[in-house]
Amino acid sequence: MIAAEVVFWASLGALVWTHALYPLAAAALARLAPRPLAAADVEPVVTVIVAAHDEEAVIERRLDNLLALDYPSDRLQVVVASDASTDRTDELVQRYAPRVDLVQCERGGKVAAQNRAVAASSGDVVAFSDANAMWAGDALRKLVRPFADPDVAYGTGRLALLDAAGDNKEGLYWRYETWLRAQESAVESVTGGNGSIYALRRSDYVEVDPRFGHDLALPYLMVQRGRRAVYEPDAVAFERPTPTNETEYRRKVRMFEHCWLITLRGSMFRRLPPRYLLGIVSHRLLRYGSGLLHVVLLASSIALVVAGHGWVYDAVLAAQVLLLAAAAAGVGIARYYALVTWATVAALANYLRRGVPATWTPPEGTR
Repeated sequence: MIAAEVVFWASLGALVWTHALYPLAAAALARLAPRPLAAADVEPVVTVIVAAHDEEAVIERRLDNLLALDYPSDRLQVVVASDASTDRTDELVQRYAPRVDLVQCERGGKVAAQNRAVAASSGDVVAFSDANAMWAGDALRKLVRPFADPDVAYGTGRLALLDAAGDNKEGLYWRYETWLRAQESAVESVTGGNGSIYALRRSDYVEVDPRFGHDLALPYLMVQRGRRAVYEPDAVAFERPTPTNETEYRRKVRMFEHCWLITLRGSMFRRLPPRYLLGIVSHRLLRYGSGLLHVVLLASSIALVVAGHGWVYDAVLAAQVLLLAAAAAGVGIARYYALVTWATVAALANYLRRGVPATWTPPEGTR
């Protein structure tokens, strides 16, 4: 049973580290040894790119919001990259010409459409947003402030989730996640961005595999190139979350498929400074592996309890059974945690079985 004990303590330790101890360590480093950031009010020429596929329900609202931003109109270009939309998206966007440019793309997915739009744009900074997002009036001004620091290549803002119509507990998790990103940004760089609001210097933009997502790929790629990816919490975007934990589960499975692809095939652990490597392993690799870690912990706990190895194993098994029972009974945060954690396992199975598609569909209930 020595092997079972090693597996038990390794899986338990990894779970406790990624969910509790690493965030505390990041907060301590952010307080004791922060990396300075020379942010300042600047007004670079910015191209805001919205990738859209069949977004007629929200595209006018999105464009009205962008055109009303508190930013000089002669320093702002808005581009919609339509990923072979089959509804009225293109027609509606064309009504905004010449204030908005439309780039019509063959169906290739979000990243491919973004690449096409960047090539057709002219801003010194390229910013990106989802079609269903809304930005605060000063969001763009706040988003570009970190680019006053020459070390900064990438900046991401803060997504504020509007009240869900159902029982989705994503909002609670997201508040924890954005707090952790603030700590990582202060220490070195963020380990993940947000598709609702982020920007790069045009000179630092890189075209990634169309199956990759910008949210995970761009921050570590910038760090690998000796640059910095930071979090600007005052640049605020708003989105509706999916309405239920079950719809959030389906969204998370789709997202984690791309995360597994990048983690396993994206060379994300190379040429990283030590503090950032710690964040990538702790916040990304172990977080994506948390479902597998839970399965291993449950199996080893059962084996050790059956063998009568002591009260510690009894207690840990009881805690796991209690969590699963609460999730099955529909207790909100327990059900959310169980579903999202299992989504990492389902996503890995999907990735290994059929790969990851480049195209995407809007999450249910977010439009």
